[in-house]
Parts: sequence; structure tokens; C-alpha cells
Amino acid sequence: MSAIPIQSIMRRDVPFVMPGDPIRRAVAQLVAADSPVAVVRDAGGAMVGLLTQKDCFRPVLHAGYYQEWTGQVADFMSPEVVSVAADEDLMHVAEMFQAHPHRVFPVLSAGQVVGLVHRSDVLARLLREG
Repeated sequence: MSAIPIQSIMRRDVPFVMPGDPIRRAVAQLVAADSPVAVVRDAGGAMVGLLTQKDCFRPVLHAGYYQEWTGQVADFMSPEVVSVAADEDLMHVAEMFQAHPHRVFPVLSAGQVVGLVHRSDVLARLLREG
């Protein structure tokens, strides 16, 4: 299979939130975007984490039980992020998905998030190519 850069299949619509955003607003943004993750970035635009749907269950359950939303994105986000370069080869990214439990990786170009690559999109492309 010839080299296929991941930027050719990445999704360019990326939900962004900030660490200080109220968690309720961030959850609403994830739901509205129909995205499994939002990229958390600081005031300078640097990625500092991811907020996943899984991360959101704790505050959502708390709100369901106690009828109150508490906390900010920073309280629930995942600070350890595995990312890929926009010019990374599809096969290498497939190997990364095999090695990590993540469903989505942020895609970086010149240190900035330019998209998201979903495990399902990589699998579909490999199926088409194979």
C-alpha cells in the first residue's frame, strides 16, 4: 500500500474548550458537535488535554443525582494526550490505534491542532485500500 498521509482522512471540525470553562457548557458543546472528544487548549492556543465523552460521565451523573453542576473542564479532562502529525502515514496511525485504547487522536501541524482522526475512519480507509 502506498503512503497515505493522515491529513487526507482527518476531520477538520474540532470542538475546542478551555480548562476554565464550566463543565456543563463543555458537555453541551460535545453533544452539539456529536464528537467523542473536545480539544482543551489554553489562552495561547496550546493543547493542554482532551475532554472525552467518558470524562463527562462523572459530572453528568453528579448533576443527575444532586441536581447541580459543579466543576470546570480542568477538573475532568485527560491531560495525557497521544497525538499524530498531519503528515503521518495511515499505516503507522493504524498501529497506534492498535497499541492505545483511544478512539480519536488529535492531528497536529506546526504544533497546532488541525483536525481529529477517528479510529473508525482509519479502519474504513484500510478496508477500502486492502
